Amino acid sequence: MTHTDSFTEMLMDRLRDKAWLVGLFGVATALASGWLIGTMGVKGALITVALPVVLAVLLSILLEPRIGLYLYINFSFLIGASRFLENELPVGTGLDGLLVFTLLSVFLNGRQMNWRRLHNPAFYLLTIWLVYTILAYFNPNAPYPPAWFYHARSYSLNWFFLAIIVLVTPITQANVWLFIRTWLVWSVLAAFWGFKQQYIGLTPAEQNWLAAGAEKTHILWGQLRSFSFYSDAGQYGSEMAGVTLVSLILFFQVKKIPSKVLYLVLVLVLFWGYAVSGTRSSLFVLIAGYAAYLGLQRKIIPIIQGVSLAAPLLAVLLFTNIGNNVYQIYRIRTALRPTQDESFLVRLENQQRIRNYLKDLPFGAGVGSSSGAGVRFSPNHWAAQIPPDSWYVQLWIETGIVGVVIYVIMLMGMILIGTYRLWQIKDPWLTTLMLVLLSEFIGIAVVSYSNPIMGQFPTSTIVFISSMLFTSAHRWARKPEPSVDDSLLHRVPSYPVHGAFR
Repeated sequence: MTHTDSFTEMLMDRLRDKAWLVGLFGVATALASGWLIGTMGVKGALITVALPVVLAVLLSILLEPRIGLYLYINFSFLIGASRFLENELPVGTGLDGLLVFTLLSVFLNGRQMNWRRLHNPAFYLLTIWLVYTILAYFNPNAPYPPAWFYHARSYSLNWFFLAIIVLVTPITQANVWLFIRTWLVWSVLAAFWGFKQQYIGLTPAEQNWLAAGAEKTHILWGQLRSFSFYSDAGQYGSEMAGVTLVSLILFFQVKKIPSKVLYLVLVLVLFWGYAVSGTRSSLFVLIAGYAAYLGLQRKIIPIIQGVSLAAPLLAVLLFTNIGNNVYQIYRIRTALRPTQDESFLVRLENQQRIRNYLKDLPFGAGVGSSSGAGVRFSPNHWAAQIPPDSWYVQLWIETGIVGVVIYVIMLMGMILIGTYRLWQIKDPWLTTLMLVLLSEFIGIAVVSYSNPIMGQFPTSTIVFISSMLFTSAHRWARKPEPSVDDSLLHRVPSYPVHGAFR
């Protein structure tokens, strides 16, 4: 039986089990269609045509939560692009709704879920962080308490909801591989759009965005920092560096020549995508993630080979001026000389100012007091007037030293749990997938010191899902699975009965 046949059979079984739900959707569709046509005419008729499709998607999510999870992953990549439309769509609100709807589906399909997987140390750590951020709503120093909701979503709420979905749903190894491939496909599209911005030109909407204020950070010395369809060049560069690392790991792990050629091409394309962003600090995604990849293998020969490959490249960047006539290479080289970088020195000055403000505020100035929400709701407050320029500094401002310590302990705990799970795995394919996710997670955690990217789409979605996958890797450690080469080039993986996101 093919994957399509099994998936169709699964949906039919679910439809028969929930006939009342199908009937309810049918009645709702008919009533809504009649009202739309009667009140809006032709426009209502067009909406009526789209309405069954939307309702069918919603029904599919209710029947199979992995469909909702997969849609959430894909739409996370579109949230940055939405601001370049003539009429900006509320994609962020839509994503929140999709996440809650998918979580609802998990509870409706509770009998098919494995709730015991919530007994996971990583989930306990995340729950502690969630409780802390909820208590932060009552911080008496917060200049505008309702702004809490705008940042709490990226701090803990979305992570907590995704953790429940990822842990309890019957995700397979094939699902994880699909997740990584989807990530790579979107990243390649983002790289080529960045090239288009750099070498062909910007769209009118992108030019308007720069003119509205982004130009001062995205055009330096007359050189554009490409941002593709991400929130800004900083996130674009960090994401490109992250997927360069992913492709590099896959290049080392696969055995067959065609696969190696494919991943080598991806490494080159994605690395240059990082380069045209002009985001210097994103180099540390590669440095930290690559070091983690070598260390996690616990094998002397790969470590020696990896260091032998990386050391000469770093030496060229550190001790020579080769390539300085190419602006992108010059920008990358300056990342390794932070004391000569004026913007880095300004960041240190800002952090000293923040330290003075926070010396009597161990719980911070309140969630939502700095960065975007702060500028929007309390622009005259000191926390909104100092750019954090760092995910950890933003957390420090809003949740205090107590919050930062809890958060860092949570990240370190997840990394240690993921490392333990990884070292228990005997399956080569599963080991490769977890190496990819854990190494990239470590790289993003390191670079978040200089870029506030961990709470931005799509990075947040990738990080939140990855953390729950590698900390629960033992759920798949039963029997050997096909290698990455075989699954990529020579076969379509088989899918058990429950399989939309497989």
